[in-house]
Amino acid sequence: MLCEDTRRSGILLERYGIKKRLVSYHQFKEKQALNGILKWLEEGRDLALVSDAGTPCINDPGQLLVEACIARGIPFSAIPGPCSVIQALVVSGFDTSRFQFLGFLPRKPEAVLQQAVCYPGTTVAFESPERLCDTLEAIAVIDPERKLAVAREMTKTFEECRRGLASELLSHFQAHSPKGEIVLLIQGGRGKEEAMDLEELVQMLQELHGLSLKEAIKLAARFKQLPKSFVYNQIHQK
Repeated sequence: MLCEDTRRSGILLERYGIKKRLVSYHQFKEKQALNGILKWLEEGRDLALVSDAGTPCINDPGQLLVEACIARGIPFSAIPGPCSVIQALVVSGFDTSRFQFLGFLPRKPEAVLQQAVCYPGTTVAFESPERLCDTLEAIAVIDPERKLAVAREMTKTFEECRRGLASELLSHFQAHSPKGEIVLLIQGGRGKEEAMDLEELVQMLQELHGLSLKEAIKLAARFKQLPKSFVYNQIHQK
């Protein structure tokens, strides 16, 4: 059994009386361990990959192994289990019919957040507890009226989901230091953008969100569900 953390996996297996050889397989040794694991699989061994918390490959080890198995024609399967992205999306109460997942936000997330608030569906991202308040401050400046949800420790003992504006959530987490694994959700917003014509929308995206003309055209095309070339031609003909 391949384990992101053999100590955590060992607790689970011991509880159910399962005795298997545990092999450490985490992000710092994925590449080094890959050839040996593929050799075992090609020899006909059955292996299971268990991540520390959540679903393998979703910001957890496993993607390199999946890609290698596909390339070599090695059959594999996935068994559904806890996934903080989906769990947080469900408990947030936001639209689940259309969403985007950004993984971990960068240390300077402003540019990413400016685009996220323009996305018509729900945006889901991971954030560290140490940077959560800084990110909430950034969203409070970018779009103070946008509804957010902060889901913490999904499917674990201290699971929590708080919903509100960035300023409200910021006040709470400044008073109660966040801990554990954090999922940040941004409710989709398509209101005034839909009513704007293309020129107004592109101008708003540039002025309000600091995007270049090229970036604004690309985002406007996505908002209006139009080809980027069409929006480009409309803007440059004026």
